[in-house]
Amino acid sequence: MLSLRLAIEDPLDEGTELVLRHRGTGVERDVMLGRPGGGPGSGAREATLAVSLAPLQLSAGRWDAYLRHGGARTRLRSIDPGFSLDHLDTYALCKRTLAYRSYRTRNGFLALKIDEAEPVAEVRSVWFREGRFEVMGLLAFTGLEDDDARHEAKLALHRRQSAATVAARATVQGVRFHAAVSLVDVIAADPDASGTWEPSLEVEGVPTPLRLGSRLDDVDGKRRRLHYPATQVDGVPIRPCYTADDELRIEVGG
Repeated sequence: MLSLRLAIEDPLDEGTELVLRHRGTGVERDVMLGRPGGGPGSGAREATLAVSLAPLQLSAGRWDAYLRHGGARTRLRSIDPGFSLDHLDTYALCKRTLAYRSYRTRNGFLALKIDEAEPVAEVRSVWFREGRFEVMGLLAFTGLEDDDARHEAKLALHRRQSAATVAARATVQGVRFHAAVSLVDVIAADPDASGTWEPSLEVEGVPTPLRLGSRLDDVDGKRRRLHYPATQVDGVPIRPCYTADDELRIEVGG
């Protein structure tokens, strides 16, 4: 459901449509708006709208928002900074094939970002402590209940170039996870090579290993914007980082 509160000079005319245009293909989807209602004391200069997106069958990508009436269209501006994460955990608990997010573009317009969704281990915290790499977060889009039930789980680090693997037990309670792995074991598993390790979480009741990433927030491009401090183990530098797709990696060596 896309909820909007509009500041407008005149009430919306009957027949006004909300138009969503796919930025890559130019495909458009439109929905006729009913008579919008303002909140208490809003007067004629505000309108509140709620639009169900499911019937529009929006595909993955970025969609720009317009109002159209009588053939003329106006692109919707936005002053919402997009940093409200209210109810985000609840949203992530449902099993989904598409994940929706509204945001304000660099030029100040409203847009939707839609991603294909699959079960994932959403990272909330990463740190090095006592020679271990530790990570905690939330299991998203798995359909598991947010309760006190414990699930058998393990964290695995894989290095594609050498097929080396390091694994350790993880704690999963409901949809919250915590895992730690010895950095000494990581270096010992592939002592002669620098490279990147890919973490994944295997959880009882989830059919496939979960990739570790961080997408359920308003920070796109974490590889450029988020830099963790490095640590050293036996003189070897190690640091967490993100890929261009906001997936977590562990870089070992120079």
